[in-house]
Amino acid sequence: MGPSNFVFDVSESTFEVDVVNRSYETPVLVDFWAPWCGPCRSLGPVLEKLATESDGGFFLAKVNVDENPNLSVRFGVQGIPAVKAFRNGQVINGFVGAIPEPRVREFLQKVAPNETDHTLAEAISLLATRHWADAEEKLRIIIDAQPRNAAAALGMVRALVAQGKGREALEIIEVFPSGPEIVAAEQLRPLAEMLAEVAEDNDHRTENDLQLAQYWQSARLLAGGRYAAGMDGLMEVLRKDKKFRGGEPRKVMLGVFALLGDDDPLTREYRSELASVLY
Repeated sequence: MGPSNFVFDVSESTFEVDVVNRSYETPVLVDFWAPWCGPCRSLGPVLEKLATESDGGFFLAKVNVDENPNLSVRFGVQGIPAVKAFRNGQVINGFVGAIPEPRVREFLQKVAPNETDHTLAEAISLLATRHWADAEEKLRIIIDAQPRNAAAALGMVRALVAQGKGREALEIIEVFPSGPEIVAAEQLRPLAEMLAEVAEDNDHRTENDLQLAQYWQSARLLAGGRYAAGMDGLMEVLRKDKKFRGGEPRKVMLGVFALLGDDDPLTREYRSELASVLY
């Protein structure tokens, strides 16, 4: 990839102005490389592409270590390629080696967050305060721009499940992007399936099955955000039949725990109660 307005070479004589001083306004990544270094030729184009893609979110300064040995000594570069991120005149982070592009993107999210990163941070904050609909609105913006953003996808599953939108949540889970977040998304699947089923069949033909009627009443309570009441109903079902519908009430409760988080008082209370009933 050719140079852009956001990628430039620096030397020992220009480093203070082009990197240190510039970093007080915009983050600067410094790529320590050499023409003979194979991994450098692999990483360099990735960094250049992302710098151009950021459209001024950060600058990429390239240092040829053969031509600027004093800079390598100054910043403790012992192996190349080496990348160091500068902000406010200081090195704030870095890595060594030709890491894959997804990991470079993760690195950039921490040192040079873009508009999407800021929107995701806002959405996560809204999820934490349980402003589910507002979080959904923010997350839709991100997913429209980055359909494979796993963090946004997980946030969207949580926001949808919390609003009782089980079918929409399942649609995202079925095509969930690769990444560690998929484990947390799968924990929410049983709850999403229950909510989808109760929304699609409000009658459930339960007039002759009181236990099934209680199960679906619990689903409606959970869909309305009445978690304590919903879990009370699930506990009653389990007390009567631990194997009800193949153990669905237990799986749904684990999904509620995943939605609320381990530190939520309801999670702690009902996790203990669930264990006492099951074991």
